Amino acid sequence: MEATSRFTEGKVLSPLIRFALPILFAIFLQTMYGAVDMLIVGQFSAAGEVSAVSTGSWIMQTVTSFITGLAMGTTVLLGNRIGAGREREGGLVVGASILLFFAIGMGLTLALELFAPALTRVMQAPPEAFFSTVRYVRICGGGTLCIIGFNVLGSTFRGIGNAKLPLVSVAIACAANIAGDLILVGWMGMGASGAAIATVFAQAISVVISLWIIRRMNLPFSLSKKEIRWEKKIIGQVLRLGFPIAAQELLVGVSFLAITAIVNALGVIPSAGVGVAEKICGFVLMVPSAYMQAMSAFVAQNMGAARPDRAKKALVGAIGTSLAVGVFLAYAAFFRGERLAQLFARDPEIIEAAAQYLKAYAIDCLLVSFLFCIMGYFNGCGKTAFVMIQGIAGAFCVRIPVSWLMSRADPVSLFRIGMATPASTVVQLILCTGYFWLLYRRAKKDAAQRENRQTA
Repeated sequence: MEATSRFTEGKVLSPLIRFALPILFAIFLQTMYGAVDMLIVGQFSAAGEVSAVSTGSWIMQTVTSFITGLAMGTTVLLGNRIGAGREREGGLVVGASILLFFAIGMGLTLALELFAPALTRVMQAPPEAFFSTVRYVRICGGGTLCIIGFNVLGSTFRGIGNAKLPLVSVAIACAANIAGDLILVGWMGMGASGAAIATVFAQAISVVISLWIIRRMNLPFSLSKKEIRWEKKIIGQVLRLGFPIAAQELLVGVSFLAITAIVNALGVIPSAGVGVAEKICGFVLMVPSAYMQAMSAFVAQNMGAARPDRAKKALVGAIGTSLAVGVFLAYAAFFRGERLAQLFARDPEIIEAAAQYLKAYAIDCLLVSFLFCIMGYFNGCGKTAFVMIQGIAGAFCVRIPVSWLMSRADPVSLFRIGMATPASTVVQLILCTGYFWLLYRRAKKDAAQRENRQTA
């Protein structure tokens, strides 16, 4: 079974789309994975359990986003090696990454078990949801190594241009999670705790089956016990590339945690409503999210092969196709929000609260069609520090302050609180556009200097 795809020759847009499609389906299944928890808990449990899944899953999503961002360092480093024709070094990159993420996973497991009550208090979980939220975080925290293995496997294979294995991995996890939720939440009535157990169990099964599949694949590099060692130089490169992305993801996640805490303080109905809306937003933002991951690997290979022209063409194509789909999804979120929310809740008040919040995300859906593709481009270019800076600026200079101010307005509107997100995206787009122009001017100046030296 062939494991690698090269993006450095031939057409640009069609290979990018073919690469992005499995990532899109994987994100769809992964979003379903989380949405099923909310859907089944919403149908079989009280509002307090829905709120617990909403708050607890945001905490775990923040942890997962940090790991996925850090693993992007492996994706980019591996993509550069493949693009430069140095495939044999890939085994050392993957081997060092395995040990790095194992160590991180052990630390996160301990932290989540110890600090679950403190995190729940910081999140201002409603009293009806407090203990269920703590149990949810502790159960998921106990399975952190499974969550890390699940995400690191996907990042590694996207780095070598293979998006199909992550899709298979997510499909397995999604099917197992649905079965677990139906049994533990629907039949046994375990609420948020049952959803957490199903999540960890599903990802453990997915990791085991994925490792079995990998053993049957024709990898472009050797991956044996001798490659799995603590290579300081490689680990340093992975961290240098991945940490800015991870920090950005973490801090953006913290900003959304802050918004969740602000909403939780308004009561259990707004808390549950925003939780439902966030699950729907995962589907609304699927296409730009898929392009961001695909662009990172595609651009990394072409930069490794000294083909920046192809990287820029890919950026233009990605924005155009993402925006075309974004218009349709934005319409659905803005004008059909109540119908979408009815899939996840039966309480009319929760449905109305979710619909209000979704209207703001409909606006953001159009904006991120540009932003996520540009961020993927910068990640692939290795400009991860800037990605971190613009993400922090949007989160802490706009998203949190605006949401807090809107929560103080009378009467409180979840639509106005939700508008903090598109406002942040506008600021990030301005920063990204300015930085892209700066890089373009630098590249033009360097080319002119090289031409002058050759002429002289």
